[in-house]
Amino acid sequence: MSGIAFRLSVPPVSGLLRPRVVGACLVVAAAAFMAFCLGIALGEYPLGLGEVIRSLAGGGDQGTLFVVHELRLPRALTGLLAGAAFGLSGALFQTMTRNPLASPDMIGVTQGAGAAVVAGIASGAAVGSQALGFAGAVLAALVTYVLAWRRGASGHRIVLVGIGVAWMCTSATEYLMVVSGDFQAQQALGWLFGNLNGRTYAHAVPLAIALAVLVPVTLLLGRWTRALQLGDEVARVLGTPVQLARLSLLLTGVALVAFGTSAAGPVAFVALAAPHIARRLARTAWAPPLVSALTGSFLVLAADLIARLLIPDVELPVGVVTGVLGAPLLLWLLARSRSPR
Repeated sequence: MSGIAFRLSVPPVSGLLRPRVVGACLVVAAAAFMAFCLGIALGEYPLGLGEVIRSLAGGGDQGTLFVVHELRLPRALTGLLAGAAFGLSGALFQTMTRNPLASPDMIGVTQGAGAAVVAGIASGAAVGSQALGFAGAVLAALVTYVLAWRRGASGHRIVLVGIGVAWMCTSATEYLMVVSGDFQAQQALGWLFGNLNGRTYAHAVPLAIALAVLVPVTLLLGRWTRALQLGDEVARVLGTPVQLARLSLLLTGVALVAFGTSAAGPVAFVALAAPHIARRLARTAWAPPLVSALTGSFLVLAADLIARLLIPDVELPVGVVTGVLGAPLLLWLLARSRSPR
């Protein structure tokens, strides 16, 4: 793909600027911003898009400012940031493993977070769901990486072992749901679907801080990411420390999905779908990180709109909508991977 080479002296950065990727970023960012504003506008006290944009800029009357900034903005921000975390994490996992089916949903990271949160709810632990979700995701990822190690951890082994870890965590979650009380089971079920209802700044702010750290880290790892796309042998010839690169990408991707899951719950299929959509929009051989993040934001916000509008007076969990829409994508990817080339 043609592009424009650039080099900056401060900071010392060089690269290739691809117009198609930039255009895809702008288009998806505009779509995500529209879904973001529509999500704020919906509610028992409906607002116009102009009022929403004016309020976000600090204008408007006090009543509208209160509704926007205190009641609806935290939910929209959580969806925007969680979607970005899921999309970026999915891009890292698929690139690291060179497997289009690899995502936190598939290799146990999301399930590990879910099992930890359900265990905390069932036992009445004083630790919050955010801390438990983060700890569970990190633990599941470490178990997967250790079990996949055989003189190095290949992407293929990480995916296979991760599927096994995912089923183990799912079984543990189901057992905890059965032995817990009715109230705890209902509370856990609401979280396990992935939900933006009742989200506050306490959910959005830690996620924003995490993304402010992890997005630059992801961009700095871009050189290793591109090298791993060529295969381990070629990456070694190019001077890439393959195992260190894979571990760094794994930890970064796990941190992204851990913070996203802690804030919004395990929203299904966003991490799987966003990189595929981004790759087709940008027409690249890999999933562009920023386009994947913006696509993830749009998917979560759009799914939340559908969840709120689909059944009158009922707000479905956002994970129900993403699951219904993501399952056909998974089946299509499986069928495509078996078709002759």
